[in-house]
Amino acid sequence: MAYQSSRVLWLSYFSGLASILLLSSTTALAQQVDIATGQKLYMATCNNCHKADAGVGAPGYFVLAQMPPRAIVAALQTGKMRVQAKDLTTEQCKAIAHWLTGRQVKDVPMPKEAYQPFTLPTDKSSLVHHSGWGGDLEGTGYRSAKQAGISAQTVGKLKLKWAFAFPESNQVRSKPAIVGNWLIVGSQFGDVYCLDKHTGKIGWHYAAKAAIRGAISVVEQGSTVRAYFADNSTNVYALDVRTGKLVWESKAGQHPQSGVTGSVTVYNNLVYVPLTSIEVASVLDPTYPCCSSSGEIVAVDARSGKIVWRHRVIAEEAKVAGNKKNGAPFYGPSGAIVWSSPTVDAKRGLLYYGTGENYTAPATTTSDAIQALDLKTGRLVWSFQATSTDTWNMACPGNPNCPEKVGPDFDFGMAPILVKRSTANDLLVVGQKAGIVYGLSPDDGKVIWQTRIGRGGALGGIHWGMATDGKLVYAANADNTYGINPKLDSLIQPTPGLFALEVSTGKVTWKTAAPSCGGKPGCIEANSAAPTVIPGVVFAGALDGHIRAYATTDGTILWDFDTVKEYQAVNGLTGKGGSIDGPSPVVADGMLFVNSGYGSFGEKPGNVLLAFEIDK
Repeated sequence: MAYQSSRVLWLSYFSGLASILLLSSTTALAQQVDIATGQKLYMATCNNCHKADAGVGAPGYFVLAQMPPRAIVAALQTGKMRVQAKDLTTEQCKAIAHWLTGRQVKDVPMPKEAYQPFTLPTDKSSLVHHSGWGGDLEGTGYRSAKQAGISAQTVGKLKLKWAFAFPESNQVRSKPAIVGNWLIVGSQFGDVYCLDKHTGKIGWHYAAKAAIRGAISVVEQGSTVRAYFADNSTNVYALDVRTGKLVWESKAGQHPQSGVTGSVTVYNNLVYVPLTSIEVASVLDPTYPCCSSSGEIVAVDARSGKIVWRHRVIAEEAKVAGNKKNGAPFYGPSGAIVWSSPTVDAKRGLLYYGTGENYTAPATTTSDAIQALDLKTGRLVWSFQATSTDTWNMACPGNPNCPEKVGPDFDFGMAPILVKRSTANDLLVVGQKAGIVYGLSPDDGKVIWQTRIGRGGALGGIHWGMATDGKLVYAANADNTYGINPKLDSLIQPTPGLFALEVSTGKVTWKTAAPSCGGKPGCIEANSAAPTVIPGVVFAGALDGHIRAYATTDGTILWDFDTVKEYQAVNGLTGKGGSIDGPSPVVADGMLFVNSGYGSFGEKPGNVLLAFEIDK
């Protein structure tokens, strides 16, 4: 949380008091105490990292003041700040949020009109129309003409059908699954909603324990239909889709800082859970003992929730590996986290995933890498490292927790894509935040080709993902001014936009630059979210809040919708669109579903899921 100057903080405080005095005396006194308590707790718990001159990259006071109070409480209790706030009660967290935002945390009940009866067919026809991060085990992001129900000839007729607003949210990043006529989607505060895809009305609701950042995966076996997902506290869930009731819950993480940003993948009665670590943010506190976590893949039995095997990306446990500038010990190796979703290769019996940077020295050969594990045992089969000696965390630069040799933070943040080919060898296609796309052999990880499409950076290059139709791979390049690599800045110019590369050679066939924002304040010209491809059309959202349809032949923009506006949502709330980041949109049965809103890293906050349909 940030800080401006003592004068600004006190002006904010007394401004809040002035409003309070208009209330009844009893209520005013209670709120006055609450705000004063919140300010005191903030200054003691948060100000050290969030004040303007801290130099640690934490968001400032005015940034935090724009957040929903519930989002601040979630960050303190189950999110990135849970270590710093570990000694605070729920009421104390609410007091901090109240002081920062001037608003109290409150539950927003859904009106009765937001619900409708829920039913699923019981016949033998397949119910699952979309599931998981890439829509298939190979993570391709491809939808056939039959599945999509949209074409290059009809895409221009897409019209907004409904909007659903997530209460008190400032970002929407869970990718829906589609089961029958229903969408199942998670949210920033752990709420899982089952929505009628035609009306947006709620069929059932389940409350998980923490934020759900990834996609929902659904598996159908006979009459049994289960939804699988994980929350950011590494709790893994199986729900009965027919009832919305919990079947089992299991804890995947062992390290207290473990988290889940990616999506689970389900195959052959195993749920593969990718583990990252919030130590990357905990290090903002210079007294934090940095660092000891490792990225992991955990296999959980889909029927019982029992853990079957666990693979640590860094095999050895962290130990004292040097001293910080303040004399405290550094621990390592650490990091090599798994931000994204695993990809299944049923033919080879392998599971592919990407890893991130090391948080501290010594650097390992498993960071910034693509790795392959045995599906049944979790044994490492091969590993390809693209960038070595990349030690970085959010304490850089200046904070004692920043490693001595600061790396570029060149994660593999996207899920690998397995391209199956009938006329040639299969290919594993991956994109890196360095701005480079690789074609790898799925058998041993050897490089077949590599192509640079951007400058890259901490939030640049290929950030969230790509999609492929088997002939071309479509890559969103997020090059922007945040976290650029100064060493490359003068040599490589940023090229944000959408690129198409030949799968067989890596040759760029076309590129379409991110359209200009026209000088709009706070607008970012970049494509960061993963795209989705159907025959003839690529759908890609952008940080400027637009969702666009591009021709697969040459990148011409066929359809464009600006989501940054207010919506009267079908669940009785007022929603707002913002930057589009994270997962790709979902296309099914003539409809397009798009998340809008991503209140992080200077992007525009928002809280809506939008449904589009062909206007007939």
